[in-house]
Amino acid sequence: MTNEEKLQKHYSYFDQFLRRAKREFEIKFSQEIKQNCLLIDFDIMKVLGAGSFGLVVLCKDKRDSKTYAMKLMEKCNIIKTRQLAHTGAEIKLMKNINFPFIVDMHGFFMDNVYVGIVMSFANAGDMFTHLRELKKFEEGLAKFYAAQVILAFEYIHHLGVIYRDLKPENILVDLQGYLRITDLGFCKKIDNTRTYTLCGTPEYLAPEIILSQGYNKSVDYWSYGVLVYEMNAGYAPFFAKDPMRLYEKIVSGKYSCPPFFSKQLKDLLGNMLIVDRSKRYGLLKNGVKDIKSHDWFKNTDFDQILSKKVIPSYVPKVDNETDTRYFESSSKKLVVKKASTDEFAKEFDDIFVTPKA
Repeated sequence: MTNEEKLQKHYSYFDQFLRRAKREFEIKFSQEIKQNCLLIDFDIMKVLGAGSFGLVVLCKDKRDSKTYAMKLMEKCNIIKTRQLAHTGAEIKLMKNINFPFIVDMHGFFMDNVYVGIVMSFANAGDMFTHLRELKKFEEGLAKFYAAQVILAFEYIHHLGVIYRDLKPENILVDLQGYLRITDLGFCKKIDNTRTYTLCGTPEYLAPEIILSQGYNKSVDYWSYGVLVYEMNAGYAPFFAKDPMRLYEKIVSGKYSCPPFFSKQLKDLLGNMLIVDRSKRYGLLKNGVKDIKSHDWFKNTDFDQILSKKVIPSYVPKVDNETDTRYFESSSKKLVVKKASTDEFAKEFDDIFVTPKA
């Protein structure tokens, strides 16, 4: 079977899958989300990371003895930082999204103090950690990763959702060496409309965001181009210490490629990192097929990758499902807070949930 025949077979199968996924998503997305677990259902084993949002901890479900990652956020911090809507959107989307290369949600809960999201644990760490260790990815490995990301984007875009926060830190690697896109806090269901919110990581911002122009999935295809560049080069195409200078470079759309970039890679980037959205790949008549059928992806079997039948050229070394070597060691211990009353019950219940009976 030729590469073109493989692509046609893939398009036929994947288009059917996307249509079915869209129907199911639309039905589920309008439904109320209920809590399906409690904090006391888990044994917390170790703090994996900390941020302004709260903590991510390694935990074990007492009910099935399986290991998970738990994002634990204090409700008072969510209110203080005005992240209530983002948190609600993240939970609602994670509940209804089901794709191999996007992190899945095992459950979520709320008590008087916390909102907790329980997810599968991808214990090989994030892409940023491996990119920093390897300096840059060999082009074949970068292509393998890029294929998974574009499949994930094609899936969520078909659901009418944009991602808006692509970067190596938000891409996890699992035991088999495959990817899981995580942190859906900036995702937004916009369907065929536009949005104007300024959000994302500076080096990955699309020109239309910086210029305060209305945007849609265009920003994800720009950030995809930035990711493909960074995976192959080891650094982003646009960089500057001064944020304003960085934004000027992005808006100009001028960048240079290292000499070791292949001709095919340069051509793909030239069609992704383009300021004029009417010419950017992913947004043209053929949509994402312009990317997947590009010469850089020649001989890439998207069906085999989707089925996880391709053996990655790089598989991080981990001993078992609780090995946390790829996460920054933290001596911080979680002291679980308790409160007799919930000061924010109405705010959270109004946004996205009905309390567990």
